Amino acid sequence: MSNVISEAEQPQLFGHPKGLLYLFFAELWERFSFYGMRALLVLYMTKHLLYDDDMAFGVYAAYMSLVYVTPMIGGILADKILGYRKAIILGGILMIFGHFFLSIEMPVFFYGSLGLIIVGNGFFKPNISSFVGELYAQGDNRRDSGFTIFYLGINLGAAIAPLLCAWFAITYGWHYGFVLAGIGMVTGLLVFRSGLKNNVFGNKGHVPNQQVYDRKSFGLNRGKLIVLAAILSVGVFGTLVRFNEFEGYLVWIVSAFLVFYIGYIISTVSSKEKKRLLVAVYFTVLYTLFAAIFEQAGSSLTLFADRNVNLVGMDAAGTNSINAGFIILFAIPFSMLWTYLSRKKINPNSPVKFGLGLLFLGLGFIVFALSAHSVDSFAKTSMSYLVIGYLVLTIGELFLSPIGLSKMTELSPLKYVAFIMGVWFSANFYGHFFAGKIAKLTTVSDGSTNVFSEGIFGTITEYITGLTPHIASGQSDSFQQLFSYVSVYASFGVISVIVGIFAILISPIIKKMMGGIH
Repeated sequence: MSNVISEAEQPQLFGHPKGLLYLFFAELWERFSFYGMRALLVLYMTKHLLYDDDMAFGVYAAYMSLVYVTPMIGGILADKILGYRKAIILGGILMIFGHFFLSIEMPVFFYGSLGLIIVGNGFFKPNISSFVGELYAQGDNRRDSGFTIFYLGINLGAAIAPLLCAWFAITYGWHYGFVLAGIGMVTGLLVFRSGLKNNVFGNKGHVPNQQVYDRKSFGLNRGKLIVLAAILSVGVFGTLVRFNEFEGYLVWIVSAFLVFYIGYIISTVSSKEKKRLLVAVYFTVLYTLFAAIFEQAGSSLTLFADRNVNLVGMDAAGTNSINAGFIILFAIPFSMLWTYLSRKKINPNSPVKFGLGLLFLGLGFIVFALSAHSVDSFAKTSMSYLVIGYLVLTIGELFLSPIGLSKMTELSPLKYVAFIMGVWFSANFYGHFFAGKIAKLTTVSDGSTNVFSEGIFGTITEYITGLTPHIASGQSDSFQQLFSYVSVYASFGVISVIVGIFAILISPIIKKMMGGIH
């Protein structure tokens, strides 16, 4: 008897395919592991390993950017050989080992663990997101709502993890925090395997061509060769993290690969698909800017909270959960809002939503900069600015990130969906690379100031924060550090607002290129 379930026969739950529930919880626990470790990483390096800010930001930026370049490779391999199911399981297993090995305090295990998570995420992340898109038929008006619900799962994990992992790290030791993150990954993989066992995905996500998968080289089929190559590549990625000063070369290599492969795809598809693909690239560029600014959250904003904010009820690592907490509060209302506005035929189109996302992101960072007005004699600001800033940029995130996930699955030519999802995640690769550069602008040495202290940006900083380099130079080191943070946040906040407004203005042109996709 066949176990294949047709599109119409997929089991439903609360108006969505039942498979969404399993992918929701699998992603929730995978993100628990990812964000739990992320919240600890910079603090672990600066407080336990005693790296200076520059070294810690360099390692963090290299790790976080590489985590988002491997999804392009994992996406291609899933499209052509593995299928979503096998790719997700392989990625999950590699990430489990990565989190647990972080508990062993030796440099080879530290960088090797980061390499395992980088490679594992490349197989897991793009393919579970693509799997969500495959649950919905083209044109299904539940798609944006479904991705927003899925995005809620991401952020439930991201909200809980920093608080729990930080508590374990502080109470029992750093390595227990990392072990707890690993347990989260184990749970996520078990949930996904439960969905496979219960057949809630029907015929979705299997190996695309069994003959190609079984083809042998060197005595191994292609599936096993991919596993072997993935394990061997761990050392390469760990080395790239360690010697992160050379990561710029990788940026050029990745860019050349993207241009070549996207150019190849464009040459093989119809005129309508070409235009849609160019829109996908445009959205990815906007998301790159968004990520470069937004991802100060795990690096400079964590240290800003630790050094220059009067924290109440949580430590600096725990502040990483504020954004995710707001996502939890607003994801379902936003999901319902898109459905309601669609029924009323007044739902803003995706290019407008992207512009609004960047606009709110910029306003959030301007709020962080405004905190300078509440500075006390210890160079510490009110936590209320941190919370309100996160609230505003979270609204921006809900306008942009889940909508982008949804649109990539629609704008992509059907046989390249996982790769184009990988391209979308490449925005995080570029974003984290540039986020590291931005974070380094906030470091202070020998009383020097950053580029945003002078010229037009100096004027912007003074207008928003009320501070100037002259005022800061006559104060304590802590106050100079505060000035460095808020000058960068004010300047990039204004840049994001300007780009957001521009994106809204040109949205009719982009909408036309999307060929009927909303």
